[in-house]
Amino acid sequence: MSSTQTDDLDTLETLESRARQRPEEFGHNALIACDNLVRIYQSEGIEVQALQGLDLLIEAGEEVAIIGASGSGKSTLLSVLSGLDVPTAGRVRVGPWDLMAMTARQRVEYRRTMVGFVWQQTARNLMPYLEAAENIELPLAMAGVGRRARKARASELLAMLGVGYCAERRPSQMSGGEQQRVAIGVALAASPQVLFADEPTGQLDTATSVEVLESLRSVNRELGVTVVVVTHDPSVSEHVQRTVSIRDGRTSSEVLRRTHTDEHGDESVVAEEYAVLDRAGRVQLPREYREVLELSDRVRLALEQSHVAIWPDRSPSPAPRQAPVPTQAEESS
Repeated sequence: MSSTQTDDLDTLETLESRARQRPEEFGHNALIACDNLVRIYQSEGIEVQALQGLDLLIEAGEEVAIIGASGSGKSTLLSVLSGLDVPTAGRVRVGPWDLMAMTARQRVEYRRTMVGFVWQQTARNLMPYLEAAENIELPLAMAGVGRRARKARASELLAMLGVGYCAERRPSQMSGGEQQRVAIGVALAASPQVLFADEPTGQLDTATSVEVLESLRSVNRELGVTVVVVTHDPSVSEHVQRTVSIRDGRTSSEVLRRTHTDEHGDESVVAEEYAVLDRAGRVQLPREYREVLELSDRVRLALEQSHVAIWPDRSPSPAPRQAPVPTQAEESS
């Protein structure tokens, strides 16, 4: 057999081997991966589509805010990710846990070991008849952790969250902000990889809200816990690295924040907003863009050198220039 024939055979075998390989799953390296997630409810005989093919990836160690108006689907997403609800279709994974395939017993184990949860209502987070330290020790006692280790863990968390002085206080003896910071300690007691917070500042004033958000930031920085905050308050997004907006059951836009150092050594936070292009090629245009240009129903598209141009259907669009397919499509009005 000639060398050319041997090379051809090797090439065919390589191609066949690649063809047999299963493609990597969407978000296989992410800590949290939602792939075409769907959740449909039946309410008084009416079908409600809370999640409509949502895609979302969150990396380990991120601090993310998920924002959206009432009815956008953010609370449903949180219920799914925390293991309290089961989606209708799609795929959702948190760490090694497949949330679509878990049994009832596995869901209990998942909520006890993998994730922590902070509710908006402080009364749901803390036992009213237990002191702050005792509230943090309770989930550890249920997990069989020894008394000395429980006390050490409670003391460590209360100190880190800046409420060590509340160790012997009951919830009725604490302010709303103190209760929420103790609640964060309870959620972290079992050392989860992910901390979910549902409107954690919803019942607090502005100054106290900042304290609670700074506590969440400390948790993210010092313990490496991935923090996901769900809120309707856009100001919360200023305290996190990344903000994901949800509209009509899908992710619509993201804001990424980074620290920029200028030539004088002065630091400033730079925020950049992006539209989300999902795996089906869908992009949600901001409402103000649609209103200004009167975009509705059909629109015209043209492929330019480095972007995709969009025109209203009623306006003639120029002939697109010949251009190679870009590596990244951007919206332009």
